[in-house]
Amino acid sequence: MIRVLFMAVAAIDVRYSGPMNKTFDEETRLAKWLEVEAALAHAQGKLGTIPKEAAEEIEKKAGTKHVKLERVKEIEAQIDHDLMAMVKALSEQCGKAGGYVHYGATSYDIEDTATALIFRDAIAQIEKRVRELKAELLRQAEKHKGTVCIGRTHGQHAVPTTYGMKFAVWAYELQRHLERLKAAKERVSYGKMSGAVGTMATFGPQAFEVQKLVMEKLGLKPALVTTQIIQRDRHAEVLFALALIAASLEKMAKEIRNLQRTEIMEVAEPFGKKQVGSSTMPHKRNPHKSERVCSLARNLRMDVQVALENIAVEHERDLTNSASERVIFPDAFILSDYMLSQMQGIISGLEFFPENIKRNLQMSRGLIMAERLMIALTGKGMNRQEAHELLRQASQKAFKSKRHLKDELLLDSAVVKYLTKEELEDVFNEETYIGKAVEIVENAIKRLS
Repeated sequence: MIRVLFMAVAAIDVRYSGPMNKTFDEETRLAKWLEVEAALAHAQGKLGTIPKEAAEEIEKKAGTKHVKLERVKEIEAQIDHDLMAMVKALSEQCGKAGGYVHYGATSYDIEDTATALIFRDAIAQIEKRVRELKAELLRQAEKHKGTVCIGRTHGQHAVPTTYGMKFAVWAYELQRHLERLKAAKERVSYGKMSGAVGTMATFGPQAFEVQKLVMEKLGLKPALVTTQIIQRDRHAEVLFALALIAASLEKMAKEIRNLQRTEIMEVAEPFGKKQVGSSTMPHKRNPHKSERVCSLARNLRMDVQVALENIAVEHERDLTNSASERVIFPDAFILSDYMLSQMQGIISGLEFFPENIKRNLQMSRGLIMAERLMIALTGKGMNRQEAHELLRQASQKAFKSKRHLKDELLLDSAVVKYLTKEELEDVFNEETYIGKAVEIVENAIKRLS
């Protein structure tokens, strides 16, 4: 026999691969199919639907120790049906008991139930990654709860905040993702033994008992009513939860990318001693890991679109969902796992540049303290709207003249009437205008840890 060797083509098999790949590889899929077949035989043997001895033999042989992937592929090449190839390969190993393999079942009784097992395992891995990243964010939040920096809205300097606030906001978001994953895992952990159109006709009078026992054996819940397949809203929800995680990771990565801009350079993702930033510009220190996260997030959103399209199958089922699911299911989970791993490395190794953080905090020459001044003037008796207009005009003058706002206000008799020079000095201390930021971060750490 001539063997043809193929090199990996898909990026998820090489560049973006990780532990999740094993969860979705062909060997694991075969093992899960066999696990379902074993559970079916166990239930039927217990109920007397098939001989007990046959059930025991099928359970004994329904594993990749006996049923080899290579043999399944040989059979599939002949019959062009992957699930039936597994059935034949298992039957070969069971002798006379082989005649009872897959008794009463249709392909998607096995495939969809096995998919639930795979999704359950895969979601558990994603949950672990999310928890690890959340813990890293909380560590950074604790470390930098008092690291005062400029807050930005609309890309413009706003008022001071802290880096601890940034990390705490992200950690809180990940907590919500954990809650979403838990709910999605609950709804996708359903299996079926209901036959070709969901009526259970082939399983006879004990059909409900068969389904119940199979699902109990597998740790799944029996679907209340199905067609030939488990309805795809369940799977779409899982992929949507993954896409939401990806969107949050993209938000983190984009923030780091922007803060690493040369003219800002407050933080930077880790950069190895021998790492190369550019093939032609030796000085470059590109945030390529963060850019990669942003890029892959687009793929996750694309997978959701396909998953939504797969919900609308025709009648009791067609095959339009099948081919695309072979792509989007592993793609979404493998990329999510990879992105979470990358982001944890970025956050844990994030480099800070305190001198640049302080420089940017003071860059506006006091303009960022206009809000605080408005509050201070109002507290001294000035009308709030008058104070706002006064500071709006003063800020424009200071901006055009490149003068510090404090110096501009010292020339204004209306301001001097309410605030002394010493009080103005205190107002312009950026480090003391962070409100309850430290307490907010500490509360978040306590709540989310």
